[in-house]
Amino acid sequence: MKKRRLVIRTVILIILAAAVVYSLYSNFALDNKQKVAVNDPAPDFVLTDMQGNKHRLSDYRGQGVFLNFWGTWCPPCKKEMPYINNQYQQFKDEGVQVLSVDIQESELAVNKFIDRYQLDFPIMIDAEKEVMTAYDVDQLPATFLIDKNGKVVKYYTGELTENMVRDFMEKIKP
Repeated sequence: MKKRRLVIRTVILIILAAAVVYSLYSNFALDNKQKVAVNDPAPDFVLTDMQGNKHRLSDYRGQGVFLNFWGTWCPPCKKEMPYINNQYQQFKDEGVQVLSVDIQESELAVNKFIDRYQLDFPIMIDAEKEVMTAYDVDQLPATFLIDKNGKVVKYYTGELTENMVRDFMEKIKP
């Protein structure tokens, strides 16, 4: 009986120790994960927009790219989308493109959002969170400014004002 109890306690102790080691390893690995930093090349990706057109980031070399990650359920995203659309109208003929990436939502929800806010820029859904993971986005909205050479010049998390959007687009204008 005592031997059996000792074996059970030992097994439980080994399982607990393994869980602690795994937790420490996971936290250490996550803490060392770095976001795409300023002056880094922007990770390339291909996503299909709501009209069925494919967008490869590298195809926009020579232009500034305003890359915005968002969700239809996100209140700050709802506020900033009209500002992004307004400034897109001003800057699209000056070499600034907007690529908008929704995170894992249905086409129906995204299309309703597009119609409600009358958005004109390319909007894509990152169904598998591959692009979100490549850019290490953990909060929405998140915006990356990418220059004409494909380098990240700024990363911003949080709601944008119209003046901020204008200033950001001015910054990446080729």
